[in-house]
Amino acid sequence: MADPLAERILVQARGLGRNFPMRKGLLGRPRDVWAVRDVDLSISKGETVGVVGESGCGKSTLGRIMMGLDAPTTGTVAFDGRELSTVQGADRRRLARRMQMVFQDPFGSLDPRRSVGAQLADGLRIHNIVPRTEIAAEVVRLTEQVGLSRDAIHRRPHEFSGGQRQRIAVARALATRPDFIVADEPVSALDVSIQAQVVNLLMDLRSDLDLAMLFISHDLHVVRHLCNRIVVMYLGRIVEEGPAALVFGTPAHPYTRALLESTPSLKPRETSLEDRVLPGELPSPMNPPSGCPFRTRCPIAEAACAQDVPPLASQGPNWRVACIKAGPVKVPVPA
Repeated sequence: MADPLAERILVQARGLGRNFPMRKGLLGRPRDVWAVRDVDLSISKGETVGVVGESGCGKSTLGRIMMGLDAPTTGTVAFDGRELSTVQGADRRRLARRMQMVFQDPFGSLDPRRSVGAQLADGLRIHNIVPRTEIAAEVVRLTEQVGLSRDAIHRRPHEFSGGQRQRIAVARALATRPDFIVADEPVSALDVSIQAQVVNLLMDLRSDLDLAMLFISHDLHVVRHLCNRIVVMYLGRIVEEGPAALVFGTPAHPYTRALLESTPSLKPRETSLEDRVLPGELPSPMNPPSGCPFRTRCPIAEAACAQDVPPLASQGPNWRVACIKAGPVKVPVPA
């Protein structure tokens, strides 16, 4: 049976890699540090893919590459069948309208000197979303769509709470009527109750607008609640990818299991990967281990794990794991 999501693929990444030249010490030789390496990932219309992993694993870099904000060192990203690196000029501008980003810090991504209404109107005007005579009405509609009152359009960002500012950032992203949104830690700076409101808003918008979304987060509770599919990254590589129910219920990679087992519950305040204690220390990206990147912290590692980087192999339908000893293990995770 054909996979209905595969038939609706909107964003397709193949062989993605991104390195940065780094120098150790003033006189050290520059060397390439890979933030993302050998990533294959597809996102379908209406699908939300969650990306999780510890800080420094390459989540945000991956999001920026998928958006076309950073160029990959290796590999390609195609949007709606068109490779981003080949699209320029007016075509690139039209494509940019369909791809938007919501950042972690809403205050930093908004202009503090201008009213909310003026900032929402920018995208409408630049991309000719509606006739100029209808821009004011569309700004009001966008404001109300994200749960704010219409008087918000006359105020400036500093007059709002963190949750309200993130709603404004979501409204600005929606102004161009995109097909794809990258949300990079959009709720990590918010209180738990406000997080739930913003996540529920994103879920409603995904359903109503058939949005594809790449959702980057440290919070496993949020990711489990919002996302259809989970991507687990470690030192720039995908180590497990699959449906949320399988990855959370029967994780197959030792790193995924370590993330889940190191927290007794998925209560919102207890699920930040920043607070987790995993065995061993995270290796430096400047000197990654040979073979499997997780082997220096893996409780089931053996000599063969140091030889080659394990490929992402099928563990089941739409489920891939990069481990030579992979096998699903039931992990009791409360809802």
